[in-house]
Amino acid sequence: MSTSTLTGPPAPAPADRTAGRPATARRSRGPRGVLWLSWQQSRVAVRTMAVPAVLTVLLLIALHVLIQDRTELMRRTGCGSGESWSLECRVQYGRLEMLLRAFTDILQPAITAVPVLLGAFLGGPLLAQEYERGTLRLVLAQSVGPGRWLAARLAVPGAVVLLLSALVAGLTSWVWWSDIVHRRGAFGVFDPPFQGFTYPVLGVVPVAWSLFGLALGVLIGQLLRRTVAAVLASGAAVALAHTAMIMLRPSLWPVTDQEQPYNNTLGGFGQPPNAWLVEHGVVLADGTRMTSGECRPVADVCAAAPTSWGRYHPVSHLVPIQLVEAGLLLVLTALVVAAVFRRLTRAGI
Repeated sequence: MSTSTLTGPPAPAPADRTAGRPATARRSRGPRGVLWLSWQQSRVAVRTMAVPAVLTVLLLIALHVLIQDRTELMRRTGCGSGESWSLECRVQYGRLEMLLRAFTDILQPAITAVPVLLGAFLGGPLLAQEYERGTLRLVLAQSVGPGRWLAARLAVPGAVVLLLSALVAGLTSWVWWSDIVHRRGAFGVFDPPFQGFTYPVLGVVPVAWSLFGLALGVLIGQLLRRTVAAVLASGAAVALAHTAMIMLRPSLWPVTDQEQPYNNTLGGFGQPPNAWLVEHGVVLADGTRMTSGECRPVADVCAAAPTSWGRYHPVSHLVPIQLVEAGLLLVLTALVVAAVFRRLTRAGI
């Protein structure tokens, strides 16, 4: 008896359920390639960035709600004007001021420091650790070109930084505009837009600084190729760049030059509300202009001057100055990224 008789005809092969489908449909779903690799390498840093960003967003929303609630309570209880305030009104205003100070004295400095932290702890180690561990040559030994790998490596953290910085900057500007400038029940604007920690958190400037800080950190990490050194040098470089921009900022837009009668109460020259006084002094009787610094040794002469002069940026210059500064930073960011690509793709990596 033959073997075929005992066993019977061979069972038909199971049907291939993927037969007839295009090759792309049979592939496993989900991101693949260098972008997937970049996400795997960046996910810890992304989560580290996302947690404080989300907390900041929640805190800004909570501050807005509390400030609006407090000002509405003051209005309903007759504390909307400063005339004949009762003890209860002063207590309510003290609580309101605590909320406003939390925004101006805590959140604003923290958000101003974000570009320095991004450059130091995200940009600096990004390539430095790849060089230090030797994983860069291993990755580039595969079929992926250096330019494609670097584009993917920068795309994930760059997109996250852009998204989170834009979200935080938008909410910060909203809280400042609605609750600081136009708040009800509080008196006096104590947070002018051009002062220290206020300007860097408003508008498009924080977004541009965050991207520039990230790019500058990547370049420094590529140059040093040591993670710890890159962290320290990147943070210092971004802080130095910020200091240089503070010195350059007054000249980003033409200033307003004005003369007025000397006002001894205002120290000689009184600029408009919320304006940024760049320079001021007096005009002597013979038409000679003296700056405030030149007046210190001869204070009596300047006090007798009939006219004072000042060069300032009115509040209407805020948006143009921010746009110019953001444009300069984006151009610098593009140049820094181009330098990183050129160094990586040339011979010898």
